[in-house]
Amino acid sequence: MSKVSNFRIIKRLLEATRIRCLRRYATSNRNILTLHERGIFQNVFPEQYTPDLHSHLVKQPQCMYCGFDPTADSLHIGNLLAVIALLHCQRAGHNPIALIGGATAQIGDPTGRKTEREIIDTKTIQHNVSAIRKSLKNIIENHELYFHNAQEKLPQIRILDNAEWYDRLNVIEFLAKVGRRFRMTELIHKSSVVNRLNSPEGMSFTEFTYQIFQAYDWLHLYREYNCNIQIGGNDQLGNIVAGYELISDTLNKRVFGLTVPLITTSSGEKLGKTAGNAIWLNGDKTSPYELYQYFLNLSDVDSQSYISLFTFLPPNEIKDAINKYKKNPEERFLQKKIAESVVKLVHGVDGLESAIRCTKALWEKSPESLADLHESDLKMLFKNAAGAEMFLDPGTSILDVIVHAKCFGTPADAVNKIKAGGVYVNNRRVTEPHLVLIPGEHILPNNITIIRIGKKNHYVVRWRI
Repeated sequence: MSKVSNFRIIKRLLEATRIRCLRRYATSNRNILTLHERGIFQNVFPEQYTPDLHSHLVKQPQCMYCGFDPTADSLHIGNLLAVIALLHCQRAGHNPIALIGGATAQIGDPTGRKTEREIIDTKTIQHNVSAIRKSLKNIIENHELYFHNAQEKLPQIRILDNAEWYDRLNVIEFLAKVGRRFRMTELIHKSSVVNRLNSPEGMSFTEFTYQIFQAYDWLHLYREYNCNIQIGGNDQLGNIVAGYELISDTLNKRVFGLTVPLITTSSGEKLGKTAGNAIWLNGDKTSPYELYQYFLNLSDVDSQSYISLFTFLPPNEIKDAINKYKKNPEERFLQKKIAESVVKLVHGVDGLESAIRCTKALWEKSPESLADLHESDLKMLFKNAAGAEMFLDPGTSILDVIVHAKCFGTPADAVNKIKAGGVYVNNRRVTEPHLVLIPGEHILPNNITIIRIGKKNHYVVRWRI
């Protein structure tokens, strides 16, 4: 046999081996249940059918969805974890759907609420749907651009609005075909229903029907896209069960639910719209700088769990990052990793660079970092710090600026604080109240002055020169 023939045989064997390895990797990589190890998926429903779900996942790509209520014009970081779960599903080769509840937002999910939601007019809902759709598209694009390193093209993440099918649905037909599938005995024993029925506020019929409409969403997606997996927060299990039962009863098909953890404050309070403490993904509501600062200030405990939840780092790199952090926790290595990952995912590289510039400008001692601020950064800082505008007159002093910016209640308080060394101008301590401002030192090339009182109170003065 010639050397050429041997070479061809070896080449074919190597190619066959490569294909087998790729198939094996692709098959094992589809098993999104391993995300439980990262803390992303906490529960499988029904739990006893977990082996069946595993079998479906590794056999071929599946379709899964997660719903988002447009009751505000922005998602928040609690929603972001669900979006990240969809992105992990996409990375595993599955076909995710992000469903915006443009129709069901008019009803309102009673889960976790003590009172009924205020009615939102159609125009506002349409605006919210548009804003959330744009935010989802940005996150999906940023993920593919900055976090997806593989050469294989990612499957599409569909973004749908359930108004698309409810606008065509006849209410009588809906009640006749869908409503009869639900038993009142089961519905009134849902925890979200029981809690409200036992409250002084009670529960309207509108809110009571929410679980039926959400269940129908899943049925519709199953029929149209063979969507057999729903992803939702731990507090959404009741709604997931309703959809599971509707599909089982209507089509005699087995479907599955996966829950993600709720993001809470250090005291255990849920972060979100209802609680009024949401950290928004819309840059007009929570700036990239504020988002960066939120994650930069995570506690030791939260940072060690969030590194798995909010980044796409592989397990070995997560382990190395935690070990590095434990050696020098004061450097906040983990918090920086998480903050950089989240801001880049939500706002892209430009948003991250802006957040870092603003952070350096407000918290580092280098005046040069202040001069590096862009116009957009200045607008961000005016939003996050008290601001003022002034004309520069000859002889303008440090005290004049501080009084004009209303840093203190009285000029006497300002003088005392300056002399005590508690006032900084452009990151440099000043102790002489009547010192005349020097351009280039007290007024930066970008015509701003940043005053810091103590450690955290900032005032931004913009000069009209």
